[in-house]
Amino acid sequence: MTGPTRSAASQPADTPAAQPAIAVRSLTRRVADSSGELAILDAVDFTVAFGETVAITGSSGSGKSTLLGLLAGLDVPTSGSVHLAGRDLFALDEDQRASLRARHVGFVFQSFQLLPHLTALENVMLPLELAGRDARVAATAMLERVGLGARLRHYPRTLSGGEQQRVSLARAFVVEPELLFADEPTGSLDSATGEAVIDLMFELHRERGTTLLLVTHDAKLAQRCARQLVVAGGRLVHDSASDVS
Repeated sequence: MTGPTRSAASQPADTPAAQPAIAVRSLTRRVADSSGELAILDAVDFTVAFGETVAITGSSGSGKSTLLGLLAGLDVPTSGSVHLAGRDLFALDEDQRASLRARHVGFVFQSFQLLPHLTALENVMLPLELAGRDARVAATAMLERVGLGARLRHYPRTLSGGEQQRVSLARAFVVEPELLFADEPTGSLDSATGEAVIDLMFELHRERGTTLLLVTHDAKLAQRCARQLVVAGGRLVHDSASDVS
């Protein structure tokens, strides 16, 4: 199943091409600790255009996974703002944020996050069914696109790690999201399998014009993105778009 590349004309009415896919302003997340407060993120600012591929890198504990959670509205900041597809995430309540994610965002996780009691086909059908859309034909076509047409009725436990991550990719892309957030997508895979999965992710990005935001420790994967953001000590210390450190 090959969808058209997303263009300015094909952006939804609430995501005009003139505005960024993501706009982050003074984003700060603090938590209490024994000495008072710890800044996990401190006054982070950047924007991401529709169609960009962006890697967020940094050492363990740098704040990069916290940043991804805030960008998706899965966590709430201490201060600052995130506009996602033109909407101020933290002016919305939790249900409204969930609805926004369902319309605009796909997710891929290191641990796959497949439901073990559902087949590969049922896992990919699920987000379509939750959105009230026809599911079986689209989910079947998407699994065929990622090379799993012969595995439709297999449960996650009977699939290899690479196959499970391809199911995860199919589930993410089947809803035709404007944005895909991936948290260490190759972290549970061997090198060769991880490279094959990433090749597939970038193929789907090119076919569909999806904006990719990847959190990764993998320098090779980060270099495949057009832009790299480096987080250290809760701060954005490098943005390759500006080449200012």
